[in-house]
Amino acid sequence: MDNRPIGVFDSGIGGLTLATAILSEMPNERIVYFGDTAHLPYGDKSPESIKTYTERIGTFLIEQNCKAILIACNTASAIGFQALEELAGPKILSFNVVDPVVAHLAGSPYRKIGVIGTKGTIGSHVYRDRIKAQLPDVEVVEKATSLLASMIEEGFHDNTISRAVIQAYLEDSQFHDLDCLVPACTHYPIIKDEIEAFFENQVEVLDAPGIVARHIKKVLVSRSLLADSRIGDHQFFVSDLTIGFERATRIFFGQELNLKEHRFPDQ
Repeated sequence: MDNRPIGVFDSGIGGLTLATAILSEMPNERIVYFGDTAHLPYGDKSPESIKTYTERIGTFLIEQNCKAILIACNTASAIGFQALEELAGPKILSFNVVDPVVAHLAGSPYRKIGVIGTKGTIGSHVYRDRIKAQLPDVEVVEKATSLLASMIEEGFHDNTISRAVIQAYLEDSQFHDLDCLVPACTHYPIIKDEIEAFFENQVEVLDAPGIVARHIKKVLVSRSLLADSRIGDHQFFVSDLTIGFERATRIFFGQELNLKEHRFPDQ
C-alpha cells in the first residue's frame, strides 16, 4: 500500500470532475489538484506552450510527492502526455484521459461514434485517430463545442439556456444514428443527463471520468500502490485565484473549496 497522493491537473477547474470520480472509486486516496487558471483555455495555446505548462505543473506535483499524475485536460493529454512521462520517469505513474476511453471503446460493437470537445481537442483529432486505429471500420464524427465549457462555468446547466445550446450543437446532421458519444471535455459530465435527454436515451454518452478512474484504480491495485487510509487533507492549487473560480468549484466538486494560489516564477 502507498499513501502518497495522486496528482491531478487541468487547464482550469473542470478537472475536478476527474478528482471526484477518483475519490468515488478510491475513497482512501488523497488528491493534490492543480488548475492552470492563468493560462486557460489550453485549446487556443500552441503545442510548445502546452508542453511547457505540462512540464512545469508536472514538476510541481512531483515535488508534492505524488505517486501518480493524471492529466485531466483532454488537450494536454493529446499534446503533453509524452513530456509528462519523460519527466516523471518509471517511479511515478503517468495517466491521461484519452487512452482509457479509447481502450474502453476498443471492445465495443459500435458502428458510429461521435466526439465533442474544445477546438484544441477536436483539432488534434486524437480521439478520431486512436479510435480508428483500434476500430478501423467504425465511423467517427467530431465537432468542436467550445461554448459548452464556458456555459457550464457560468452556472448554466439543467435549464432552458443549456438545453438550447446543447440542441444547437447536437442537432447537426452528422450526429444522426450515433451509437455512442464521447464527451471529450472535463466540464461535460455536468451536462451528461441533458445530452442523454437530447438523444432521448438512444445514444450511450460515455462516463469518461468513471472510465478513467477505474483504469487508474486497476493500475494502482496491480502495482500494490492503492492507499489503505487517507493521510492528510486534499490540496487544491490554481495559478490564478479569483472569487469566480472559488464559487465554480461547487459545480465540479459538489462544494466550495479552499483554493490556494501558486504562481510560477516566470508567470
